[in-house]
Amino acid sequence: MLKTYADLTKFGIVVFSVLTGLAGYATGFQIEHSFDWKIFLETLLGIYFLSSGSLALNQVQDWKLDQKMARTSKRPIASGKIKPAAGGILSVAFIFVGLQLLFGIEPVAGWVGLVCVVFYNGPYTLYLKKKWAYGAVPGAFPGALPVTIGYAAANPDIFNSESLYLFLIMFLWQMPHFWVLAIKYKDDYAAGGIPVLPVAKGLKETLFQINLYTLAYVGVAVAAPLFVHASWLYVLLTVPFVFKVLQEAYRYTKSNAQERFLAFFMWLNVSMLVFLVIPVIDKWNFLFIGSN
Repeated sequence: MLKTYADLTKFGIVVFSVLTGLAGYATGFQIEHSFDWKIFLETLLGIYFLSSGSLALNQVQDWKLDQKMARTSKRPIASGKIKPAAGGILSVAFIFVGLQLLFGIEPVAGWVGLVCVVFYNGPYTLYLKKKWAYGAVPGAFPGALPVTIGYAAANPDIFNSESLYLFLIMFLWQMPHFWVLAIKYKDDYAAGGIPVLPVAKGLKETLFQINLYTLAYVGVAVAAPLFVHASWLYVLLTVPFVFKVLQEAYRYTKSNAQERFLAFFMWLNVSMLVFLVIPVIDKWNFLFIGSN
């Protein structure tokens, strides 16, 4: 039962969303304010319920499509373990609870959460990913918002440079992350009639776009001092991860996507968390080394 629940809500992705929300909250928190455990925990719970509900609703919307693809055919609703109506009730309830928590903490966080759900479960799920080869680009918009939700819960000024940096890291990371998976599961997507980039435009164009967005992604990481406070810790953490991401992107491309999938995929994911944590460490390092 727990596995079915975890599969319905895509627990692994939800944990990722909560961690990015945590990084957003820690970056946005203003040091002169007193820390409130209740607000902190409610923020994380709000992101958890909102993400879980939105991802579960996605399975309610796409269960017939999921049945056509081997990779997704065993999902709870597609496989018949859970009825669509039951999944719909749970997803709506979770979204409601998540929004209630976020609006209660800070209205800006609630509105960002609402925009996230509406765009992901609306235009992206219903049209963009099924009709457009580059649907991953607008789809990355709601995917990048959990970190902004976390930031907004601590600081409603979400249009400052700190918040923009966090959003751009999350946004740009998603294209190489998704398209690498799309190459690996190209046949599945083709069977489902989803025109992902490798299916609609071919491998050469997909690799070009992967490298283009990877360069933009690491470029923002390198430019972090323009957005957030950065010290020697920035150099210590950023340079090795930028190097490895670029190295694995080169190896993956050179092999024509036949080798180094896992290495490139894992370095992308780990680097994203590191690039989000950098402003957190730089902001709070005085707690550990006695100076700012």
